[in-house]
Amino acid sequence: MPVVTPLLPGHCGMPGRFTISKAFELDGVSHELQLLPDGHKCRRNHGHNYVVTLTLTADGLDEFGFVTDFGELSPFKRYLEEKFDHHRLNDVVDFHPTSELFAYHLAGWFVETVEPTIHGRLVSVRVAETRLSSALWERGEAP
Repeated sequence: MPVVTPLLPGHCGMPGRFTISKAFELDGVSHELQLLPDGHKCRRNHGHNYVVTLTLTADGLDEFGFVTDFGELSPFKRYLEEKFDHHRLNDVVDFHPTSELFAYHLAGWFVETVEPTIHGRLVSVRVAETRLSSALWERGEAP
């Protein structure tokens, strides 16, 4: 797919990159953080309506003027809904289900499954438990 960075009339072609974000809602997801000490409120089963936000980037736009068409992210949405929506994370993942590790897991799935089929490149995954609390995984540079 050709990469284009259209110049807008009157603009000088400033160096930089394009970035997009897309949020997905997950309802009724619960988890127990069983590695926490007895008495910690998050050790007990509790739930969240998570908001998972992907951020993608590209140095240039595709032939349609996109980093990635939001519709091309639908496999990720399906994965979230089928595997996690209204589920207990402890039952469907093989790691201690903190928001940090959940973000890392989702990033790995996205990079392996979706990224090879799209123009953009994943920058980060944010997992928000509430509107005030979230965890962020950011992609590092390859060594």
